[in-house]
Amino acid sequence: MLDFPRWKRIWLWGLTLVGVFMALPSLTMLAGERWPSQLPDPEINLGLDLAGGSHILLEADTGQVRSLRIEAMEEEVRRALRDADPAIAIGDISTANGRLSFMVEDESQVDAAREVLLPMTEGVGLTGQRDWTINVVDGQRFIFEPTDVGLNQAVENAMDTATDVVRRRIDELGTREPTIIRQGDDRIVVQVPGLDDPQALKALLGQTAKLEFKLVDQTALPTDIAQGIVPPGSQILPFAPDASQQGAIAVRRLGGIQGDQLTNAQQGYDQNGTPVVNITFNQEGGRKFAALTTANVGKPFAIILDGEVLSAPNINEPILGGSAQISGGFSVDSANALAISLRSGALPIDLQVVEERTVGPDLGADSIRKGVLALMIGGAAVLAFMFASYGRFGLYANLAIFLNVLIILGIMAALGTTLTLPGIAGFVLTIGTAVDANVLINERIREERRRGRRVVQAVEVGYREAQRAIIDANVTNVIAGVLLFLFGSGPIRGFAIVLIIGIVTSVFTAVTMTRMWVAGYLRKHRPSDLNI
Repeated sequence: MLDFPRWKRIWLWGLTLVGVFMALPSLTMLAGERWPSQLPDPEINLGLDLAGGSHILLEADTGQVRSLRIEAMEEEVRRALRDADPAIAIGDISTANGRLSFMVEDESQVDAAREVLLPMTEGVGLTGQRDWTINVVDGQRFIFEPTDVGLNQAVENAMDTATDVVRRRIDELGTREPTIIRQGDDRIVVQVPGLDDPQALKALLGQTAKLEFKLVDQTALPTDIAQGIVPPGSQILPFAPDASQQGAIAVRRLGGIQGDQLTNAQQGYDQNGTPVVNITFNQEGGRKFAALTTANVGKPFAIILDGEVLSAPNINEPILGGSAQISGGFSVDSANALAISLRSGALPIDLQVVEERTVGPDLGADSIRKGVLALMIGGAAVLAFMFASYGRFGLYANLAIFLNVLIILGIMAALGTTLTLPGIAGFVLTIGTAVDANVLINERIREERRRGRRVVQAVEVGYREAQRAIIDANVTNVIAGVLLFLFGSGPIRGFAIVLIIGIVTSVFTAVTMTRMWVAGYLRKHRPSDLNI
């Protein structure tokens, strides 16, 4: 237990010094100084309560899910019946009253239509219920209606997807350690530390970024469009405020291309130096885009973003390369923002900002000062108590505590974790848990000396026997910390991270390092008694 060959001492000191060195950039940053740029600079990230930043609460329009599902099912029904062998002709599809209804023109094909359409419904989880009900009324009319179970599952999937899209968009901004979590059934909490422009964040998150390419309905008369009259199968969409054209336009509701098959979007410039967004489709999207443009040369098609037409250029020739260019009166910043949104994916449902709070950096700096002050006062009291109670052995424990704090900072910096105000509380708590280990060790050594053991034997038995209790106690603390991390959020997870790292490092410093120092002292001085 007390045998520490040279290689082992070098190894332990090497680990300790690496941890201390990794903590130095963070200490320099917290002190407001600049770390040399030529040296490695792992730094801890400060949470919203320390660095300031933005807190935004987003609420989803879950009622939109029903209409989107009906629209998607309409297109799927048309395709499935058109591709059937033989094809099944149907009348106009109605989407009134939140359901899909249509008439099969040939009564003899009703059973065949049912066989084609039934596989399009799916079971939801383990409930045994379907996500759609299919009924046939009046002999030939099919009615599709989404079930409550199916809608609830669709809302859950949409919220999960929206959370992922929000996370990707914020990561594109280059911010550090944002907190993005679900709250309830239809809300998402976003906390971004150190963000200087919350308005840009709100604009980015509030944009659905649903990109569509649809053919313009050239049969629609401008006078009819102005009165809101549109041919069957088409819809009226307004031009975007910054578009070169104004007013509204009629486009085909179905048969276009969705922007969910993009692989890249980048801000660029056209031949006139005007900011645009260059987009690239994946293989399937490129094939569809090529087929659409090949079959409609000479016809206009609309580029639609979030229900507004950016432009409606003519298709002069087939576009076969799987790439296109979006123009719409962009500035460089707005083109960059749109490119980020398109790369991150479209939100499956609209999100509205319902709450916004901004934490200033001055408040965070005040939190840091008070937290560090609490750490210093608590640490000083513990250090004084340990030295007064255990003399040299207390001095070893104090040195272990000091190194423990630095190593925790170093590990957090290396892992890129976030320090919050509760995390500082975790530092204070870690000092107490680290001292517990040394108290157990020192008291056990005292007990062994009272039993008559010699100095070396008392120290060896004291460390060995106390170590069992130390390991058991810290394992339970680690389990509690892991549970806090898994089921907590935001500052709670920050506290759990510091607690877990602190427990592991305190065992290293309070047990292993102090044992090495005590072994060196006994080997060099060979005392006949211990002042402990």
